[in-house]
Amino acid sequence: MGLDVQKLLTSTELMVRSCAPSVPPDQNPGVVLGTALGQSAKHGRDKLTFVMAPELSHLGAWLEQLVAESTGKLGKGIVPVDGEDLGDPSLYGSDRVFVHVDLAGRSDAVTAGKLEALEHAGHPVVRIAVGDRMSLGQEFYRWEIATAVAGAIIGINPFDQPDVEASKVATRQLTNEYEKTGQLPAESAALPSSGDLRAHLDSLRPGDYFAVLAYIEMKDEYRDVLQRIRHLVRDRKHVATCVGFGPRFLHSTGQAYKGGPNTGVFVQVTCDDAVELPVPGRRYTFGVVKAAQARGDYAVLVERHRRAMRAHLGADVRAGLESLCERISEALR
Repeated sequence: MGLDVQKLLTSTELMVRSCAPSVPPDQNPGVVLGTALGQSAKHGRDKLTFVMAPELSHLGAWLEQLVAESTGKLGKGIVPVDGEDLGDPSLYGSDRVFVHVDLAGRSDAVTAGKLEALEHAGHPVVRIAVGDRMSLGQEFYRWEIATAVAGAIIGINPFDQPDVEASKVATRQLTNEYEKTGQLPAESAALPSSGDLRAHLDSLRPGDYFAVLAYIEMKDEYRDVLQRIRHLVRDRKHVATCVGFGPRFLHSTGQAYKGGPNTGVFVQVTCDDAVELPVPGRRYTFGVVKAAQARGDYAVLVERHRRAMRAHLGADVRAGLESLCERISEALR
């Protein structure tokens, strides 16, 4: 990448020393942040909403997986919310904590105004200023310490991921079956009706969250439609919303969705693959593996009594997404 590695590590070392056990807790950046997040979660504010500077947007995805996978288990956890646009304070319930991560000296007046409005409305707002991109190592370390501290406060072990393995087991059963028979078990999958979606979304209650689990290509045009969907639900139901692309999210938010608090309402999105690439030495293709992962993921959600619905888009992904968005819009009217 052309970065000065020694400079990056030297910068990071400053945070390592600042978070050392010898530093008093009230002066330790990782302990202070972790205590704030853990105590907030214990008092019902368990939706950690990231507000990232555009230059740091990908850090949000890394923090999302760190927090979700580390804390979401035993029916407890902090649900990270990444990529949700800031809205009016009236759109948010009392389950939110906002963390603004910005580049020092580059504050955005519009974002700052929205955060001040949220703060005045009683929502906790944490502000972190990153010096420059060479300071990112400091944030990795700060947040790792903070996540461990928050985990201790809410009463879980942040260093295991028991519910990720459950999805893997279900997937392996399906791929092993394909190796024997040359096909996955028959199923009927289609887009749900507006009525079915209405009943599903009506189960959302204060303190719940809505998540789209999209087993489709991670393209900007698809992401844009999924963002429209999440904001439709957020604005109508006043709940936190998440969007994850599968199978990538299985090792991050997937842990919290299955093992964390049973407050999620899920819509799994699948499609037919345009191209089937063979897996060397196996009968199945990568498309079959992805389909098996989606089915395994869904099976574990249902087994854990999560509120889940599947929407199959067919071969025309963009058209299917637009239809799903339209039906969700109708369901919310």
